[in-house]
Amino acid sequence: MLLCGIINELEKTANSGQLSYFFCQGTNTDLDNATAVLRGLIYLLVDQQPCLTSYLQTKYDRAGKRLFEDENAFYALCDIFHAILRDSRLAAAYLVVDALDECDKNLQQLLEIIRDTASATHVPIKWIVSSRNRPDIEQQFTLDDSRMRLSLELNAEQVSRAIDLYIDYKVTRLKSIEHDEAMQDQVRSQMRQKAEGTFLWVALVFQELQKPVLSRDVLPLLEEIPPGLEPLYNRMMNQVEQYERSCRHVLAMVTLAHRPLHISELRALADASGTGELEKIINMCGSFITIRDAQIYLIHQSAKDYLTGNASPRVFPSGTKPVHRDLFLRSLRALSGTLKKDIYGLRNPGLLVHEVQPPNPDPLSAVRYSCVYWVDHLLEAHGQDSNQGKELPDNEEIHTFLKTHFTHWLESLSLLRKLPDGIVSCRRLLHAIQVRRTRGQLYSTC
Repeated sequence: MLLCGIINELEKTANSGQLSYFFCQGTNTDLDNATAVLRGLIYLLVDQQPCLTSYLQTKYDRAGKRLFEDENAFYALCDIFHAILRDSRLAAAYLVVDALDECDKNLQQLLEIIRDTASATHVPIKWIVSSRNRPDIEQQFTLDDSRMRLSLELNAEQVSRAIDLYIDYKVTRLKSIEHDEAMQDQVRSQMRQKAEGTFLWVALVFQELQKPVLSRDVLPLLEEIPPGLEPLYNRMMNQVEQYERSCRHVLAMVTLAHRPLHISELRALADASGTGELEKIINMCGSFITIRDAQIYLIHQSAKDYLTGNASPRVFPSGTKPVHRDLFLRSLRALSGTLKKDIYGLRNPGLLVHEVQPPNPDPLSAVRYSCVYWVDHLLEAHGQDSNQGKELPDNEEIHTFLKTHFTHWLESLSLLRKLPDGIVSCRRLLHAIQVRRTRGQLYSTC
């Protein structure tokens, strides 16, 4: 919320120069890595100052777009970023990165880039970054005359004032009490007492209050909701457990998925009979997950931390491995029921993949996630040291799938522009098999 406000203010200031920003999100694998941060910052810089496009074009002409997508993408983008910052045509710019603690991949390299470019006197940029308190991040940023640190804990009074304004605004949007000023004052008072300086708590409570409810029930409902984010999560979890088992199962799958699932992908994995049924199950998951543009997201990194931490015995009563195995098996079955030769009906094996237009409806839409991640869930379900035999568990299912659909799988990965991911998956699967065979031989020898 603070970073959004700062960005809005900078955008209003005509002489503030260029503005480029990125919001990390630990619950989305497309937004939790340093490569994505650099890609986003560079895109906005170039979009605002097209004369800098040449640095991207030179790299693109040499290696194509794969250079910006494979395992070398971070280093290619580093070179481009530094080249842009050295260009004398670059106007003064603010670079804003939110939630550094939610950047999981190449974080240290990203911190070094921020630290070094912030210290360079010849670079016309200023950095604004935010993070939860983490020593490894704080150690990279020593304070001097050119740097300032704002601690929300030490500025709790200002944060509380901002939350009070947010509460005032949200209260005026409650339909059930829009004509009852006395009730509005009571709701404001209770919300301010319980918020404890947390915007997210306020937002989640107002989601609850915005559901159809009689005006006389608003205050009793608000009194039931505990202060503090974790007690609120506990209450939400209690509500989830009142519903059928499928609700908890969906919550577990969304929590362990490697990226936000499209609703059609989750329907294929959850055995839901239709979109309406699945949306009903999602609504029963309380406010832990939400749907935006048909994509299913956990509401916040703190929700994922809670579900995999304190609430783990409730969400994963037998541990996470059975859920990974279920995701693997359901993925394999969905793929087996979908994949076939020339699935797009192209009838032209020599057609270049960038010339392919997916049909409507796209037969691969429901299995995109399964195509890319079934091997990941297999290995996370069984690991490489959890079984002493010569073969992976579920060997028969894997063998049947690869024997029948291996070339169909590769074709589909190619159509989805994910063939490099498939190659990595094949290597990981082969390595796991080799490790198990070696250990099996050792055990039989002993």
